[in-house]
Amino acid sequence: MKKKLTYRDKLLELAKIYNVKEIQEYIRNRKNLTSGQIELILRKNKIIIPKDFQTNFFKENFTKPLNKISRRIDDLKEDSSRTANRVSRKITYFKEDSSRSFYRLIINSWRSVGLVGLGFLNVFPKAGKAIYDFAGKTLTNLFHGIYDQQINKNKAGKVVVIFFVIVGAITIIVSGVTTFNNLDNSNKKQIVKKEEKIKKPEVKIKKEVKKPELKAEPKNKVKKEIKKKEKVTELILPDLNLKTETVLNLFEDVEYDLNTVRYEKKVKPIYFTQFPKDLDEIQSVKLKKETFIKIVLPLIVAENEKILDDRFKLKKITSKKITTDQEKQWLRQKFLEYKVKKGNVEELKIKMDIIPVSIALAQAAKESGWGTSRFALEGNAIFGQWTWNGKGIEPLLKDKSKTHKILRFPILRASVKAYQNNLNTHKSYIKFREKRENLRSKNKKINGLELAKTLGNYAETGSEYTKILAQIIVQNRLMDFEPVRLANSVQRQELNL
Repeated sequence: MKKKLTYRDKLLELAKIYNVKEIQEYIRNRKNLTSGQIELILRKNKIIIPKDFQTNFFKENFTKPLNKISRRIDDLKEDSSRTANRVSRKITYFKEDSSRSFYRLIINSWRSVGLVGLGFLNVFPKAGKAIYDFAGKTLTNLFHGIYDQQINKNKAGKVVVIFFVIVGAITIIVSGVTTFNNLDNSNKKQIVKKEEKIKKPEVKIKKEVKKPELKAEPKNKVKKEIKKKEKVTELILPDLNLKTETVLNLFEDVEYDLNTVRYEKKVKPIYFTQFPKDLDEIQSVKLKKETFIKIVLPLIVAENEKILDDRFKLKKITSKKITTDQEKQWLRQKFLEYKVKKGNVEELKIKMDIIPVSIALAQAAKESGWGTSRFALEGNAIFGQWTWNGKGIEPLLKDKSKTHKILRFPILRASVKAYQNNLNTHKSYIKFREKRENLRSKNKKINGLELAKTLGNYAETGSEYTKILAQIIVQNRLMDFEPVRLANSVQRQELNL
């Protein structure tokens, strides 16, 4: 049986018949050529391949028709892309032409408007010249007519006399009216002054009536005298049941207004020993808050000024080379008060400092419910300080595992002093004191909003508590009260020790 030759073998046979040297060299070098490569070399040498050799039915019936279809599709794609490009070019050309024509239209219209405007402006000089010529001719003719006429001397004299008589009469009338008005005003001023003089004794009488409830301190006194009078004004009257109406009338009589305090940065030394029992009955939230601030603000400012006086005295003592026995005794007392061990003066400087008014007011409002809580009304406990040893008020809602009480005080100012001492000495508020000292060292103002962030240990809620404090400070504009001083106090700067 004859072997069936493959398509490649048939191509090699054809190469041998036509003696194609290139294929023969490849065979000698033992290089395998594919049927496609052999077919290309044969066609290159212009050798016709018989149709009988193409035995691949699939190639003939499927591959070639598909290739033709793909070519046609490619041609169609090229034609469509060309037509699309033509259309896009036409659109861009149209846009460019329309934009050019639009710009030309604008430029031409602008030029035409300019020409019209110039023409209109050119009318003004011509019109002005015409008006000028007309007026000049008219006035010239008028003066010529006056000059040509003969003046009657008698009539001219009468006209001059009448003119001066009219002017004199007008002058007399005007001066009379002004004189009458001045007299009327002077009489009114005298009446007002008399009324003021009459009213003054009434104001004094009112103040004398209200003095048992308040002892205001006189201004411009020596520092030692001020301290004595402060002790007098701190009336410890725990059984004195003041009503809110009485307190509001008192504020009105002494003209105690928070807007004035914000503007003048001064507060009157009004020291209440306790809150009114019916403070919660005020319907207006704004009025309730303002009443609370008016009661607590002087107490906080007074205690801060005492601390500033102590800082001033400490600076004087530490700057001396030799100290007296009294000064040494004072230092020992302050070391005990601020819980400073081993007589460390630097530690005392850090602890002996003011509490920002905005923080103190915000914490007082939060802990006492704006002066309406049971602890504030029964025990003057503004800041809700705990105690395990001293006398206190038992909280109603308290865990059985906790044995603390809320510390009570004889008067409100004692609560403020204990609160300030707590922040200045307790280990839980070291960050507060460090940040305050850092602000001092940089000669910056002690900012309540900044320092409030360090008081997370004051309550169990932590960071939530500090956010509430900041909210109270901002909403009630408590930062306005930070530079406030007592109206009768000696002006002292906050010292950097």
